[in-house]
Amino acid sequence: MAVQGPTGGGKSTFLQMLGALDRPTSGEIRLDDTALSAAGGRSLARIRAERLGFVFQNFNLIPTLSAVENVETALAPLGADGAERRRRAEGALADVGLAERVAHLPSELSGGQQQRVAIARALVKDPEVLLADEPTGNLDEATRDEVMDLLEDLWRERGLTLVLVTHDSAVADRAERHLHIQRGQVSEQSGSRRAAPRAASPAPPGA
Repeated sequence: MAVQGPTGGGKSTFLQMLGALDRPTSGEIRLDDTALSAAGGRSLARIRAERLGFVFQNFNLIPTLSAVENVETALAPLGADGAERRRRAEGALADVGLAERVAHLPSELSGGQQQRVAIARALVKDPEVLLADEPTGNLDEATRDEVMDLLEDLWRERGLTLVLVTHDSAVADRAERHLHIQRGQVSEQSGSRRAAPRAASPAPPGA
């Protein structure tokens, strides 16, 4: 699902509430049978660590850590031992096409490669929902399309829910569902602007 709207309209706040990073002043947010808006801080921290993945425009990689070490940071709250973290992190980097870049620092990677590391970090814990805030905003057009191809492939293969905030209509046009947010008001645009490409298997349900 793609989320669009003018700057300051509430898109990032909407995403933060979906990601259990902020609480609504009214209403309810549910993840399956869990009411996020009523859960305690410890429960929300566990949900964020286990069930939600986040990808941001600015990558948010730790500059002094290698690619594999950056991905491992997502597993630290889950209590996995060092060998297990390394195995899973290397596997996640291989899934995004960076098996040969595990030891590279962020400064030694291109923007597209850094975003792939960020995606691997979000997916290494096998989340149910991936929330992406302008994930292609700092990328050129060709790299943007590569990253979106990767996200779509992972969406199909893993059956996760993908919610993506973007100002880029070329990115939004790839989604099956579209929300528009303006002045805090949410409306859903009817119909898909174009069918998702290479639909080799039934698409998972939307958000």
